[in-house]
Amino acid sequence: MTQLTRAILIVLDGVGAGENPDAHAYGDEGASSLEHCAQAIGGLELPNLGKIGIGNITPIIGTPARQEVTGSYGRMASAAAGKDSTTGHWEMTGVVLEKALPTYPHGFPAEVVSAFEQAIGRKVIGNKVASGTEIIKELGEEHVRTGYPILYTSADSVFQIAAHQEVIPLTELYRMCEVARDMLTGDHAVGRVIARPFIGEPGAFQRTEHRRDFSLAPTGITLLDRLKEAGKDVIGLGKIEDLFAGRGLTQRDHTETNREGMASTLNWLEQDFTGLLFVNLVEFDMLWGHRRDSQGYAQALRDVDQWLPQVQQRMRPGDALFFTADHGVDPTYRGTDHTRECVPLLAYGETIRSGVDLGLRPTFADLGQTLAEAFGVKNLAAGTSFARTLGLV
Repeated sequence: MTQLTRAILIVLDGVGAGENPDAHAYGDEGASSLEHCAQAIGGLELPNLGKIGIGNITPIIGTPARQEVTGSYGRMASAAAGKDSTTGHWEMTGVVLEKALPTYPHGFPAEVVSAFEQAIGRKVIGNKVASGTEIIKELGEEHVRTGYPILYTSADSVFQIAAHQEVIPLTELYRMCEVARDMLTGDHAVGRVIARPFIGEPGAFQRTEHRRDFSLAPTGITLLDRLKEAGKDVIGLGKIEDLFAGRGLTQRDHTETNREGMASTLNWLEQDFTGLLFVNLVEFDMLWGHRRDSQGYAQALRDVDQWLPQVQQRMRPGDALFFTADHGVDPTYRGTDHTRECVPLLAYGETIRSGVDLGLRPTFADLGQTLAEAFGVKNLAAGTSFARTLGLV
């Protein structure tokens, strides 16, 4: 008989915990998001996360390892090909990609672009790898003048469309993304089509919080699917619904900022449900990591640390809280892309044994398999459960 009633899974999007064993294959040797962020700002104090064991996972100046912690801790290596949010979230829920999703370092091929232009009735500009903030500086004025959306990509498997909200309204931008999502199949089945709206005047354009991701549906059975088919609640907050194409969820709240996501989490914990509360806090990646802003990244971590006691106060005897991430985005690293890193693993709750070192797990899928066993649902295709180690079964 499982002891677990509710699992709260918090994904700190882009908070890595040291280079993945195959980081060299991605050109990411030495990346270590938490460690380097703390170094860059002269120390990062996270007392509440420290109590449950974050300082025992990776060196963090200002949050040292403790002999006694109230949670259990470890790291998870990525076994999947790729280092983006879709890949990471799918892996932690049991779907491990053997082949990386397609990327376009030289922009999208002419046949893809022309088909898209014909489908939306507009030309596009851009079509290259670029930073989202830089490309609107470069092409935003031309976009406003012509009405042509800006198409760009990155090192990740993404088809991104940027548009000024007063030139192309959000509803129209989202429609364009849906058109692209329907088109991009087979060899061009990118992980995500992303709407990137912005506002402002030339020289002062700013991206807004109305980003929307249109994800490829998972290619295998996920933990979310297993829980839903077993009659459990599966509640997705933030971009969870985007990353899973809405599949496996029973309820959702598309929060767009960390603050909104943290507030929604507290609200849900006041309610009765049985199953998974799956939360993505996106700003480490979206706002700070890609911009290599260690101060902003650190403040976002402090905000989570200050919020943690409010979560703990709302937890019930049958609850288990997990913190992890989907990839790294070392704010001190060269370039602007994600970094191939292991991710932190923290587990806390009355049902969780404290002080257990979970070591380095060989795949994020171990977490999904653990939750599957703890909830008593069918096994996933990948991963080794550590539910017994934590005392969950």
